[in-house]
Amino acid sequence: MSCMQLEDRKAQFSFTKVKLFALIAVVVSVGTIPVTFSHITHQQMIYHIILHIASLTLAIFLSYISVAAYARDGRARLMFMAFGFITLAILEGLMLLSATGNIDAPIVPTINVELSHIVLLLMITLFGIGVLKVN
Repeated sequence: MSCMQLEDRKAQFSFTKVKLFALIAVVVSVGTIPVTFSHITHQQMIYHIILHIASLTLAIFLSYISVAAYARDGRARLMFMAFGFITLAILEGLMLLSATGNIDAPIVPTINVELSHIVLLLMITLFGIGVLKVN
């Protein structure tokens, strides 16, 4: 394959990622309208919610990309990184619902810790295993 063809493939792949990110952003934005609509007039609250929507969009995009990389390559470290991003998407979904007041901060009763802290610890652990994993 010539250098020109390789550059064309890279540019096409990058453009595909941009289209995928745009699609995910639209789907997440439209999908979160029911939980965010009542907060549109609360100027300070809407910025907080927009940050969670942006984080959720990025987490879903990175989850998709990392799962695709794992499916293509099959290495264990990519699997742990993919699970880390999926966990981040779940965490952002919980935090968005909590920020909009749709759910109270879920607390694990026996240890009296917020569920988001446990999910965050799980996410960091998965990323750590993915980074430190030696094949």
